[in-house]
Amino acid sequence: MPERGPSIPHQSPDTTTTPAVPEPRTSSSARTAPTLPAARRISLLVTLILGSLTATPPLAMDMYLPALPEVTRSLSAPAATVQLTLTACLAGMALGQIVVGPMSDKWGRRRPLLTGLAVYVVATALCAVAPNVELLVAFRLVQGLAGAAGIVIARAVVRDLYDGVAMARFFSTLMLISGVAPVVAPLIGGQILRVTDWRGVFVVLVVVGVVLGAVVWAKLPETLPVEERHAGGVGDTLRAMRGLLADRAFSGYMLAGGFAFASLFAYVAASPFVMQEIYGASAQTFSLLFGLNSVGLVVVGQINGKILVGRVRLDRVLGLGLLVVIAAATVLLLMSLGVFGEVGLGPVAAALFVLMSAMGLSLPNTQALALMRVKQSAGSASALLGTSSFLIGAVASPLVGIAGEDTAVPMAVVQLVAAVVALGVLVTMCRGQGASSATGKGADN
Repeated sequence: MPERGPSIPHQSPDTTTTPAVPEPRTSSSARTAPTLPAARRISLLVTLILGSLTATPPLAMDMYLPALPEVTRSLSAPAATVQLTLTACLAGMALGQIVVGPMSDKWGRRRPLLTGLAVYVVATALCAVAPNVELLVAFRLVQGLAGAAGIVIARAVVRDLYDGVAMARFFSTLMLISGVAPVVAPLIGGQILRVTDWRGVFVVLVVVGVVLGAVVWAKLPETLPVEERHAGGVGDTLRAMRGLLADRAFSGYMLAGGFAFASLFAYVAASPFVMQEIYGASAQTFSLLFGLNSVGLVVVGQINGKILVGRVRLDRVLGLGLLVVIAAATVLLLMSLGVFGEVGLGPVAAALFVLMSAMGLSLPNTQALALMRVKQSAGSASALLGTSSFLIGAVASPLVGIAGEDTAVPMAVVQLVAAVVALGVLVTMCRGQGASSATGKGADN
């Protein structure tokens, strides 16, 4: 297949410098490279847009979290059923990615992205007027299906633009930008609940979706040239995905990232009830603690991208992150079982902070290591990564509420088991990939 040549600047695979100014790469269409200042502007603008697109899940999830107890009362529904609104959104994002990713390989990145954003806005507006929990679950499913476009295409655009170590660093930069969303989203959600009910949260999400769609329409360039798109149909897409899954290392990193995400989502789904119903935190206090945990994730993600990447093998950093998650989840489980006696909100919040911060070492490196294995079909590869993560996370969501609202044991068990499985997959399926992890060079898939 022809060598890929995106229409905006691209980072060389062997570089170990921060990708502030990507080097332009020429293609058969003889495009003129932008001047250095223009390249800087394009890089910054695209980075901000991609960060905003990857912020779609935390905006859709986290701004809504402080309202979960209110939704149970407003719609007269049990907590486990209301948590299905999170599961439905997550499952939609998983299934949507497996469809949108290959579409973006065939039709380019912009058209599927803009269509997805438009449907996302409509579905979010319907969530705001849902009369019962059953319809809310259905609308959240559609919201997730449409919102998947931003997630999967953002990762595909990164693969269009960057290779190797530069790609790993760029994912950490995206974590800095998209990490602002989980910091401010619960805070905004908590403040919205001071002046209106949970439906107002979805109204704000509609406004955010409209603004983001307008910016993408006006400012995000196409990164996949026409000559490099896949003209095949469903059969070619399935063959491409089968080839990706046949790569043992790609599948290992994909599964490790999926189970790490399950540990994170167990926290997302259960923490509103654990902190507010069990430990007595107000909606505003929960929002502040949730934001603090997100700050920890972002800061550690920047340590990963600015200090560790290029100096320490990515698989070792990933393994360290998973070990820290396992340790924090173990402490949470022991506290939930009463081994340390009766503990208050402070120790539980501290353990969750450590667990969430360690995700800054785990999540960006699983994505980078997997995509290093891919040279073609970046949309399909991104779809597989996203679908596996969101499906595994969707399974974790109802499990954390299986014993009711009065215990944190299920949350800690799910987090611990998921992290242990992620580490086991990393050790058994990805061993021997140290050379590519160290140099940032991928396989010729």
